[in-house]
Amino acid sequence: MASMMTVLDVLLQLPGMESPDLTFTEQMAQSWDDAGFMRWPLAACVVVGFLVIVWKLIDLIRKGGSTRRILRAVDERLAEHDIRVALEITRESNSPAANILHAGLERRDEGTDRVTKAIENQGLIELSKLEGGLVVLATLTNVAPLLGFLGTVMGMIEAFQAIELAGEVDATTVAGGIKVALTTTAAGLAIAIPVSIAHNFFVSRIDHLVIDMEESAQKMIDALFAVRAGAASGD
Repeated sequence: MASMMTVLDVLLQLPGMESPDLTFTEQMAQSWDDAGFMRWPLAACVVVGFLVIVWKLIDLIRKGGSTRRILRAVDERLAEHDIRVALEITRESNSPAANILHAGLERRDEGTDRVTKAIENQGLIELSKLEGGLVVLATLTNVAPLLGFLGTVMGMIEAFQAIELAGEVDATTVAGGIKVALTTTAAGLAIAIPVSIAHNFFVSRIDHLVIDMEESAQKMIDALFAVRAGAASGD
């Protein structure tokens, strides 16, 4: 990357290669034109990445809020050993935490091992739902720079073809191809960096949700064990 910036600096110092004073919109339009054919797959990466990020952000905010509400309500009921009301609360919600706790509470009479197994199985299902869309962001993080590098190779090929046709090396002859090379590389990295940040942010949010649900599930198991122990001692 540093070598590319050095090439760009050298080009800008050549006669006729100075960067004109353009507005931001004009610069974007110029960069769009300079990207050549690779602008279309790169633009597709931008659109797909933006849509997935917005959808995933809304989805996690919604599920995070409902999960916290359900966990708080169920923990309060379990603290009072009110299993029946806790089961009703989880049945009325479709949040990941509610589905996991409901799977365990439904098997409360089958023993702790069956409850734990039910929680683990449902937890895997809910985790796969929470991670939906992350594979798209991970793919874009890898594909966008590769598309940029492909544009770089294509631009350099174009530059060498221009040299071959001209029969001599001239700055204006190769500038177009090198400009395409630099533009596509920069575009690919500019796409990959925010997508990668968003991907890691979503992974972190999901990890926090999973930890909260695991803690609540353990509280539920402890409460069920206490209820069974109390019933056994009463007998």
